[in-house]
Amino acid sequence: MVLTDPKTLLKWVQPHSFEWYQQLSEFQGIYSYSWNSKLTEPNGELIFDQEVMQMIAGKKVLDVGCGHGEFTKKCGLVAKEIVGFDITEQFLQTGLFNKTNNVSFVLGNAKKGLPFDNSEFDCAYIRKGPTSAYPQLRKVIKDGGKILGLHPGDDMNKELPLLFPNLFESTTGAPVLQRINQQLENSNFNSYTIETVNSTEFIESPEDILKLKCFGQHPSIFEALMETDLHTITKIFEKNATEDGLPTTFSRSIIRATV
Repeated sequence: MVLTDPKTLLKWVQPHSFEWYQQLSEFQGIYSYSWNSKLTEPNGELIFDQEVMQMIAGKKVLDVGCGHGEFTKKCGLVAKEIVGFDITEQFLQTGLFNKTNNVSFVLGNAKKGLPFDNSEFDCAYIRKGPTSAYPQLRKVIKDGGKILGLHPGDDMNKELPLLFPNLFESTTGAPVLQRINQQLENSNFNSYTIETVNSTEFIESPEDILKLKCFGQHPSIFEALMETDLHTITKIFEKNATEDGLPTTFSRSIIRATV
């Protein structure tokens, strides 16, 4: 049986488009993964989070693409002051709950620029946020300031298109890394490096495969695929899973830059 291509379904929207973020904030309220999985180490996200906490201590910080502000507020416990910047108003409204006085949020689109003064911040980070912000950071970060970035790597879940053709699309080359490199080259930073950290993500059930694919989509997409494809997905899952779940590549790229 051929699996359904979810892009053919009526309410499918392009992942990480403005409409997708608006929809995610409407249906889920927070930017939090909906599927169950376990990660092995080294975990690129944990490495990034630890480095951010070290970088921001006692400083004025910009969080670009902050989503619903959960990590922003956590950083507020360490930073002198932190500003979360995001395109999705409903996420920012969520961020206002239980925030401390040194945490604030600003609505805006990084593609249209960052609405801050020259050299306003000591440092900045982009945690799975827009790569389009990198060229803008040169202006708003003080000379010598540090910037950290975290983005999905090109190897992310690379096994899934092979196991579940049509449901997942395969990619050629390294489009994510190319896009990041281009943005960094346009940023005029004094220096920057990119490190890719790969580990294993064990997806726990066939339903979680569909939750991963349907993350941020209208609930009707998940319901339709559950009805038409769950049986086939379950057979593939059970054939390839271990006791821990279905192993796939978990890939993160960490950017370290100096203004």
